[in-house]
Amino acid sequence: MPFEIISTYQPTGDQPQAIAQLVEGIQNGEPSQTLLGVTGSGKTFTVANVVAQIDRPTLVLSHNKTLAAQLYGEFKQFFPNNAVEYFISYYDYYQPE
Repeated sequence: MPFEIISTYQPTGDQPQAIAQLVEGIQNGEPSQTLLGVTGSGKTFTVANVVAQIDRPTLVLSHNKTLAAQLYGEFKQFFPNNAVEYFISYYDYYQPE
């Protein structure tokens, strides 16, 4: 099933250019890319558009549990017809085995 964004919003401002550059980087095999933006600038929506355009399963990592929960909720809303999963560690810090 293709990734389809369900949203009343459309990319605006710098988002269309950021989406195009990120998609191009993925298609060209770039090993890493960075999306920079201030709080509330639409980074999650931008990434959702990238996911929809590349149409591939995507792993999104977060540095804290609060942001992970927020990302899960937003991606679940953007992709209600696709599988969006949420996993967090139950440890407060890394514990090697």
